[in-house]
Amino acid sequence: MRELIKPARLRAGDKVATVSLSWGAAGDPNIRWRYDLGKRRMEELFGLQVVEMPHTLAPTQYVSEHPEARAADLMEAFSDKSIKAVFNVIGGSDSIRMLPYINFDVLRSNPKIFTGYSDGTVTDFFCLHAGIASFYGAHVLNDFGETGQMHPYTRRLVQRLLFDGGTVGEIEACGMVSGSELPWAESAQPVRRFFVPDTGYRPLQGGVARGRLMGGCFEVFPDVWELMPPAPEWDDTILFYEVCGVPSEEKYRDRLRRLGEKGILSHISGLLMGKPLGGRPEARMLDRVTLEVLAEYGRSDLPVLSNASFGHNCPSGIIPMGALAEIDCETGRFSILENTVL
Repeated sequence: MRELIKPARLRAGDKVATVSLSWGAAGDPNIRWRYDLGKRRMEELFGLQVVEMPHTLAPTQYVSEHPEARAADLMEAFSDKSIKAVFNVIGGSDSIRMLPYINFDVLRSNPKIFTGYSDGTVTDFFCLHAGIASFYGAHVLNDFGETGQMHPYTRRLVQRLLFDGGTVGEIEACGMVSGSELPWAESAQPVRRFFVPDTGYRPLQGGVARGRLMGGCFEVFPDVWELMPPAPEWDDTILFYEVCGVPSEEKYRDRLRRLGEKGILSHISGLLMGKPLGGRPEARMLDRVTLEVLAEYGRSDLPVLSNASFGHNCPSGIIPMGALAEIDCETGRFSILENTVL
């Protein structure tokens, strides 16, 4: 995998933009309170100046019907030299519809922090196609706008990966996981999540793997096939992914086989899997099927580390696309071996 252009690190006082690239939730009167909470935390906890793009708070239906407007917001945010980072508000299901309106030269000429996960995988691959690094994580609504408080695990990783600028080092496993779903209605607040103890990283097979991180939301991969690098460019890469919800065993197996048929499983040096929302029974199913499919493609040697905290779980971390990383399946450790911002 080629080395990606790194963005400049964030500093207190920087101006950052929020964008709605998938679901226009921030424009929903019943959800706006959560956007306001996330924005306030970005300002108060991290000292950022947060601005909305023209359609960030547009009505949900308008955002859904106008992918060209969403793309225009993204292009404007990247083109504006005063804006130092772009934060996706939330995921959704159709941001691939922005593709005809994306100017990859604009992205390439203006590298800056972009964060987003779930359907934000699409924009992460826009950035990858343009040759710039991005970050899988840190939504305004889900993470900064977490009810009760922004979880300390997420807050620490935002600081380390987006602000500090030094070699990141080991990403410690989170020793807890959310055992509950919270209502988003403002009338139900303030409510804090219920957490249960968690085992942290779970080595499945293999030894130690080093490579550059590339991946995203497992369910979104079919949307970005044409943006994915050809199989040989996955050499020296650690594939990472997590699932949205819990797919059936059949669907998960079939989609993982597609990565095998595309040649990706034959070239990667390691696999990092996020924990699923469903809990330990679902995690055991995903772990088992993963090893079975890897064996089908002759990769029983591949280092695999599962149960990482990122994406659709809480507490949620951040995975830096393109960063040099290491998974150690002998000791159950995950480390980022370089700086992620300049």
